[in-house]
Amino acid sequence: MTGPRVVLFDLDDTLFAHRAAVSAGIQRYAGLLGEPYGTMEAAELTTLWHDLEEEHYHSYLAGRLDFEGQRQARARDFAARHGVELSDAEASAWFADYFEHYVAAWSLHDDALPCLDALEAAIPGVRFGLITNGDLAFQRRKVEAVGLDTRMEHLIASGEVGVAKPDPRIFEHACSVFGVRPSDAAYVGDRLRTDAIGAAAAGLTGVWLNRRGDVPTPEDAADAARAGVFELRSLAALPNALTAGTN
Repeated sequence: MTGPRVVLFDLDDTLFAHRAAVSAGIQRYAGLLGEPYGTMEAAELTTLWHDLEEEHYHSYLAGRLDFEGQRQARARDFAARHGVELSDAEASAWFADYFEHYVAAWSLHDDALPCLDALEAAIPGVRFGLITNGDLAFQRRKVEAVGLDTRMEHLIASGEVGVAKPDPRIFEHACSVFGVRPSDAAYVGDRLRTDAIGAAAAGLTGVWLNRRGDVPTPEDAADAARAGVFELRSLAALPNALTAGTN
């Protein structure tokens, strides 16, 4: 068979346009809240919210906060930067209101479905799945909302498995669910170490989807080279990357 038997994907910012939805959601919500939230420039406001998500969501993945706790922490810190103090209950309500604007902006990246179609044409019988760091119910909601549930055979979430990427056990678990060896699977994600290097260390073909042209650290670049990680700027290039040189 040409190419891997199973192609696994990260969800957020790989197939699902998470970052764009976050930006649209927080800008819309801050605008509705008005002052003092409306005093930041849109770019600065969006960067702050993304940075808080990165900080507190990883605290959740590391077990330092529960899922609701990381949401409260994000809302509380964002409000504090604007001189507003929120209780836990107020922070939960604040985040819930923001969340509705985030949900309203949910979409897939433009290259997501064409990539899946092209892979099915290039690799007859290929199977698809998702490995995501997050809460299973929450991630499933996103998958179903954008119609990916009809294309993905399995959704593997760290909140259910008990380990998060780049731990090799979550990649190994996904392969066992599909009944394939890691060498028969590829994994595609937007984070070099968490996704591509992590997958390659577990024996899968690791693919880094570097949409924004990020420059890796020297250590990450060296590890990626040793692991044979593919770097792509678009999912449009994935079918050729996975089938080149195979028979």
